[in-house]
Amino acid sequence: MALRTLSSLGPLAGKRVIVRVDFNVPLQDGAITDDGRIRAALPTLTRLIEEGARVIACSHLGRPDGAPDARYSLAPVAQRLAELLDAPVQFSPETVGDAAAGTIAAAPHGGVVVLENLRFHAGETSKDAAERRAFAQQLASLADVLVSDGFGVVHRKQASVYELAELLPSAAGLLIEKEVDVLDRLTENPQRPYAVVLGGSKVSDKLGVIAHLLPRVDTLCVGGGMMFTFLAAQGHRVGKSLLETDQLETVKGYIADATARGVNLVLPVDAVVAASFAADAPHAVADAADIEDTDFGADGLGLDIGPRTAAAFATAIRGATTVFWNGPMGVFEMPAFAAGTQSVAQALTEVDGLSVVGGGDSAAAVRQLGFTDDQFGHISTGGGASLEFLEGKKLPGLEILGWQ
Repeated sequence: MALRTLSSLGPLAGKRVIVRVDFNVPLQDGAITDDGRIRAALPTLTRLIEEGARVIACSHLGRPDGAPDARYSLAPVAQRLAELLDAPVQFSPETVGDAAAGTIAAAPHGGVVVLENLRFHAGETSKDAAERRAFAQQLASLADVLVSDGFGVVHRKQASVYELAELLPSAAGLLIEKEVDVLDRLTENPQRPYAVVLGGSKVSDKLGVIAHLLPRVDTLCVGGGMMFTFLAAQGHRVGKSLLETDQLETVKGYIADATARGVNLVLPVDAVVAASFAADAPHAVADAADIEDTDFGADGLGLDIGPRTAAAFATAIRGATTVFWNGPMGVFEMPAFAAGTQSVAQALTEVDGLSVVGGGDSAAAVRQLGFTDDQFGHISTGGGASLEFLEGKKLPGLEILGWQ
């Protein structure tokens, strides 16, 4: 079955449309530091506004553990949304109940209401289906129709993602429709050459995606903290770099499988090694075959791919027609260890084809490093959801919308 889209809902003028968005944005001292997820929701919200719907945006923010917590209020998000829409946005301090219903009833057709954090209610994320359904029924009483547009949560069976879609006529918003289209192109008949670049801290976080993509890709580049488990699997010394010893045999299997399939597995040939995990720590470039061959010896800590590796990854990326990248190449938050991630991001902007940044830390990295969203083919809003889609897993938030 195909994904149900907005057109399946018919005319929406005058209807109360609850939109499950993903406004889980980073906050620092109450200020939004990256509004990318809010911007990603604008096409759907704007279309609903233009159709004359009464728009009710609901989202989680952080992990408030099922109870109100002022640190995770969506009030700053509502304010930022109003600025981006250049239109009034009403904020409901309550998520459900009479007060929320009153705020919605007072909104005009084409108006927008943002409900307080869904996760202020334990029923949103409860493992008990009955508890989730009870909370979903409270949400459903506020609306006539559900538009699901929070791609970052479609891999979770949560009340606003799954049970609410059972209770109301429902369809995917424009963001989810785009995400599914792009990620489907990465798994079903991608244009070749096809390169995947993986980073991030742990191999264990990427086991499924590596196994699922190895038969599908032409080139696989491995950087970030996970590279040291690959290097150790080759017999190299990695000092105090992040190492998952329990994954060494699995990684050896991936290396052998890549060779057998003719996949170009590009592993680091050098790394930036530091004396400690600190922005101002002394550091040096070491050959990947011996991370310990620096003044720091066995205490050396690899925090980025080296310049030769960065150049090799960039060459592989620019030579591909389809590229998927998930996970930074190093500790990009520290300028001394951001060069590898910067190099990979720059190469993606030069791809003559489809370049996809796989959400999460990768999306945060490109924005922090000064790139803009329009420099890439697509920046996913769902790190974990993107990976699970590419692993071939069933995502409950998409299945309930008809996706098979």
